[in-house]
Amino acid sequence: MEFAPEGPMAIPLWINGHAFLTVSDSFFDVTNPATGEAIRRVPLCGAAEAKEAVAAARAAQPLWADMGLAARRVCLSHLADALERYTGHFAKLLVQEIATDEAKATAEVETAIAALRGAEVGETGVFALVVDATRPLAGFTAALAPALLAGATMVVKPSPRAPSAVYALCELTARADWPAGVLNLVQGDTAAIDGLCVAGIDRLLYRGQPALGVDIGAIADAAGMPYEMKTV
Repeated sequence: MEFAPEGPMAIPLWINGHAFLTVSDSFFDVTNPATGEAIRRVPLCGAAEAKEAVAAARAAQPLWADMGLAARRVCLSHLADALERYTGHFAKLLVQEIATDEAKATAEVETAIAALRGAEVGETGVFALVVDATRPLAGFTAALAPALLAGATMVVKPSPRAPSAVYALCELTARADWPAGVLNLVQGDTAAIDGLCVAGIDRLLYRGQPALGVDIGAIADAAGMPYEMKTV
């Protein structure tokens, strides 16, 4: 990835178990809503990056499914343990990027930990997940845990307004010894969603506010992609 000579550092993608660097001409500045300061930036990716991420998820899915339910639950438990150890760090990321205070941010991290530990088995496949900036970590884990527990693999596209906690959780999967490719992340906006819809996923998921969900549903419908929306 090429970084601008000035301004905040860009958050990369996460593909196949490691940070994935890409060259992008366009970036979105992540601002602190309390101060208006640009604190980070994300590359606005498209079809090429989406294809790379989906290919990693597709390749990882058979091995992840063959591990068995008990082994997958252990992986989710280890991730929950790691997230709990870094509760303060994740709460700080949320405070910096969404309009919330420390207590509410800490409560969201605790909700995410509970989701990882207490998930029921969902449906399997290769899914793409779009999360808005309302409750980015809670929305992410609420969709992630049941699917991965069932043997699915996933590509997540966080809101460019609140990407850091979602990316940091992807990083934690490596520390928790997850197989590469089970969880992947692309940055971007509608071009990234378009790319995911044509890259070979089985379903597009959305967690967030209804208004944005309707717009994303229209993208899924245009691509003939099965779509699931749940509000958070």
